[in-house]
Amino acid sequence: MNIFFEGPVLWSQIDANMHLRHSAYADFAAQARLSLLEQVGLTAVQFIQQQLGPILFREELFYHREISPNDKVRVSCEMTKCRPDGSRWSIRHEIFRGDGTKSATILVDGAWIDTRKRKLTGLPPELMEKFKAIPRSEDFVEEA
Repeated sequence: MNIFFEGPVLWSQIDANMHLRHSAYADFAAQARLSLLEQVGLTAVQFIQQQLGPILFREELFYHREISPNDKVRVSCEMTKCRPDGSRWSIRHEIFRGDGTKSATILVDGAWIDTRKRKLTGLPPELMEKFKAIPRSEDFVEEA
């Protein structure tokens, strides 16, 4: 399993029903994506230097089981779709609570933006080589 984030559920992430609030799931997935990029050698500093940033077009959450206060979560990431130039991509996250139960599945579709021009772009070749190291799902599809 490709775990890219592990951490505790904080009190500030709990809703009035005493379980993890809906937006905290997305926050955990975002942190896992950042860790994923770092682990394949794509750092925030590189993106700033290249004036690039990731953007999301879609984020879809499927809730399976509740997560309680003081639990721990583990978040997996794997790429499910990508264009050959890396300009568009999709990542599936699965969030597991401390006992190993899958609690949520999060699907995101994203791209890269040139932060100076405010236009979509592909990755430069040196970053694309690193991006190719992201773990791919068994059902991975390369899009045209």
